[in-house]
Amino acid sequence: MMSRSVDLFYNTYANFTDRVLASVRAATFGEDIGQNSWVTVDEYDRFIEWLQLTCDSHALEVASGSGGPALYLAGKSGCRVTGVDVNPKGVATATQSAGRHEAGRRATFKVADATEPLPFADNRFDALLCIDSMNHFPNRRETLREWRRVLKPGGRAVFTDPVVITGPVTNEELAQRSSIGLFLFTPRALNEELIAEAGFRILAQHDVTENAAQVSRRWREARERLRDELLQIEGGERYEGVQKFLAAVHRLTSERRLSRIVYLVENPTPA
Repeated sequence: MMSRSVDLFYNTYANFTDRVLASVRAATFGEDIGQNSWVTVDEYDRFIEWLQLTCDSHALEVASGSGGPALYLAGKSGCRVTGVDVNPKGVATATQSAGRHEAGRRATFKVADATEPLPFADNRFDALLCIDSMNHFPNRRETLREWRRVLKPGGRAVFTDPVVITGPVTNEELAQRSSIGLFLFTPRALNEELIAEAGFRILAQHDVTENAAQVSRRWREARERLRDELLQIEGGERYEGVQKFLAAVHRLTSERRLSRIVYLVENPTPA
């Protein structure tokens, strides 16, 4: 039987500042910067360092969600950040957070569907990030080409694919893992091929599956401890659906059957 679709985003963003959800994030990530993925602050710091940003840089975050990581990026590097997300509630939450945050003066958020051409001119940005969301873009080659179009020559991008196929996975497991929306599952070699076809040069790639395995476990356990409170926010069906989703993520990453890979790429400077 196929897993039913789970709402991991709209309900979360609508109740983002709720005390219970803040408690879940703190227990899940350690340092809560408003994440809704598998990234922790120490990992995000490493990604930021790879981008070699300065206070004059302008970075684009694709799938910026609640805006917390983008605001953290602006505060950490001093650069300007533009965040785009298809979810209007996420963008509304991000915009409200920017108004309360010191770094908010350097951050802008807008609704945009990253499966379509981005609403920006060529060579607009010095850097680009997309954390744990490139798996939601079905035409990956065209998406990567669009990312390269808006990056300046010599600009760097960091993105993670959290569902790289590295072992046998059943159809039911794939259904559970993709129960929160559209997913594209690919092997690692195909990702490398598509990145090259888009015109990027791969500078580094690393297996960062362990973060997903640990975060998904802590996320599920934190939600279980706050079950009664979460039921008041989510209802029984959604609560159980998210728990099953997180259990599937933990099982598949712990067994390294679906892996999480981070790519650091560069838009080559013309000769």
